[in-house]
Amino acid sequence: MSNPQQLRYSKEHEWLSADEDGVATIGITEFAANALGDVVYAQLPEVGDTVTAGETCGELESTKSVSDLYSPVTGEVTAANQDVVDDPSLVNSAPFEGGWLFKVRVAEEPKDLLSADEYTEFSGN
Repeated sequence: MSNPQQLRYSKEHEWLSADEDGVATIGITEFAANALGDVVYAQLPEVGDTVTAGETCGELESTKSVSDLYSPVTGEVTAANQDVVDDPSLVNSAPFEGGWLFKVRVAEEPKDLLSADEYTEFSGN
């Protein structure tokens, strides 16, 4: 399992990719997707919602369990991935591509986000 180097990671197993216009794309890591099992339902924050770093903003339900979704940053949601709502298995099959979850105009990025190498060490894979 390889964590893309250009992304930042949270200890709650979310990744984010910051764009040049201050909007970050957020998803869960391959490690988290594998731990969840087959994702069958995704409840994502809605456009216009404000999310806060470290707080829940949705949930993912799998054949194994229900897991809270945490935002790694604070800001306003600018997009939610309707493809994942329609086909939650994208979280498992393409966690770093088509399985992204939502986008946020970042107001504040926490200082404790991890690099790919730090996340790999943290998650043990």
